[in-house]
Amino acid sequence: MTAAGCSGSRCDSPLYEIRLWGHLDPRWSGRFEDMTLTHLPDGTTTLTGTLADQSALHGLLNRVRDIGVPIISIRQVCPAPGEESHD
Repeated sequence: MTAAGCSGSRCDSPLYEIRLWGHLDPRWSGRFEDMTLTHLPDGTTTLTGTLADQSALHGLLNRVRDIGVPIISIRQVCPAPGEESHD
């Protein structure tokens, strides 16, 4: 199974979209490194950005767990060729 926008089984610079329950206070944005924190109208928050590898993803998920926010979904998207990632 490949992520959307990927050719082959691996993406060089995967973009992650992690959807969380509730609107996180903007003060938490520093805890999530270079991820973009977006409040959605349905009352959820999306963290979007690139991560170096699976270890970085697990570290980010541990930080989400540590603040007690339920995770709704995690989606990996590979930028189309020529598109820049949201570093």
